[in-house]
Amino acid sequence: MRFLEHTVTDAHTAGPFIAAIDQGTTSSRCIVFDKDGRIVSVDQREHEQIFPKPGWVEHDAKEIWANVESVVAGAVAKAGITSADVKAIGITNQRETTLLWDKNTGEPVHNAIVWQDTRTDALCKELGRNVGQDRFRRETGLPLASYFAGPKVRWLLDNVEGLRERAEAGDILFGTMDSWVIWNLTGGTEGGVHVTDVTNASRTLLMNLHEMAWDERILNSMGIPAAVLPEIRSSAEVYGNAKGGVLDGVPVASALGDQQAALFGQTCFDKGEAKSTYGTGTFMLMNTGDQPVNSYNGLLTTVGYQIGEQKPVYALEGSIAVTGSLVQWMRDQMGLIQSAAEIETLASSVEDNGGAYFVPAFSGLFAPYWRSDARGVIAGLTRYVTKAHIARAVLEATAWQTREITDAMTKDSGVDLAALKVDGGMTSNNLLMQTISDFTDAPVVRPMVAETTCLGAAYAAGLAVGFWPDTDALRANWRRAAEWTPRMPAAQRDREYKNWLKAVERTMGWIEDEPSED
Repeated sequence: MRFLEHTVTDAHTAGPFIAAIDQGTTSSRCIVFDKDGRIVSVDQREHEQIFPKPGWVEHDAKEIWANVESVVAGAVAKAGITSADVKAIGITNQRETTLLWDKNTGEPVHNAIVWQDTRTDALCKELGRNVGQDRFRRETGLPLASYFAGPKVRWLLDNVEGLRERAEAGDILFGTMDSWVIWNLTGGTEGGVHVTDVTNASRTLLMNLHEMAWDERILNSMGIPAAVLPEIRSSAEVYGNAKGGVLDGVPVASALGDQQAALFGQTCFDKGEAKSTYGTGTFMLMNTGDQPVNSYNGLLTTVGYQIGEQKPVYALEGSIAVTGSLVQWMRDQMGLIQSAAEIETLASSVEDNGGAYFVPAFSGLFAPYWRSDARGVIAGLTRYVTKAHIARAVLEATAWQTREITDAMTKDSGVDLAALKVDGGMTSNNLLMQTISDFTDAPVVRPMVAETTCLGAAYAAGLAVGFWPDTDALRANWRRAAEWTPRMPAAQRDREYKNWLKAVERTMGWIEDEPSED
């Protein structure tokens, strides 16, 4: 965790503070923030990834809760503070991961089914009936896909013996990981609060985006009893107080799915502001204001956030499957670089891509194409091309894919990209950041605090308890570490984009007969 040496402030900074819990896919952590949005202390702990069958991914929810308790205690101890110094607790979480538990005993009825799990593929096809994956899109903003929580709930009700009867009797609770953490934090079997927020609810395929309520028709179609569902609340309000543990009595005051929390932490409060998180893959969200925007260009319509009684703010979301993992592939499978950082040096040794374009459709194309028959292609090769040109094409692949998503967002929303705020591991690559600015023709801005997900949860919790007065105060906290502005002539950008799109076309139809998924 290299960033800590730069951002951890003196452990005896004067309080008060906000604590944020980030329950992620591979680990849980707690970060304590001060009034300036700076990191005071961090504690983190990984949990086991369970793979019972190919395509199945599970987590042990009890292990996760034990880890959450441990990292909260760790972060508070490292900061040298007590519960009296902490004004609120914020929660952010891996989205779509699904858990059912017994409200009387607090015991999970099965491991949590993780968002990456594909066991509900066949069920989603069956639920699509003759309409296909858009059956519930008008209400939910989402395609019917194994990614989302609703079908996972149905799978558990169908496959855990006696569970449906217990659920209908009102003994079983459903939640994504925010609900599980909040329920346990606020007392569990001793009066724990069973809630979720609008951002997490919007990833279940069960919430009506226009009414911010569970959709009865969809619940009936999916065969999910309403009795198991948490109450839907805003992203920034006091849900209850922590009971027991080192933060006993502290208000639990926010919940946001991780990508939405990053949007909030990046202070993308205006229509047209967007953030992009560059990791193994990439998630981009654009604020589209107080109306949900239907996507006709392969994006998801989702809730960005809702502060208390204010109107909800919506977002469009685009995901790119392969970004950071392409650099890893260059290092591990191709051996063209020794370390991920080396790709920037190699790519910078040439002026351009030498005419080569690399489309990393390793497992098909994600947004905006959604083509599972596509496979990766390097196009435009001549004898002139060296490994340095290929390295440059690898970085350009991430930048062109970002451009395709921003184009789709502009088409859907009618709002031009104002600026792109970036976070995630790949943002340390300055050449990549300049290339993204050139290709999207928009400023690219990297903030001082890289931990924007936790920061977003802290900000929302702080607003709920008056720790910060309003979003203007949060904007004032936001500090730019670096900014890149477009330097590429428009004619060159258009010409190269045309070549990129030609290369993308070459990837399609590679797999002629889709092999069966079993």
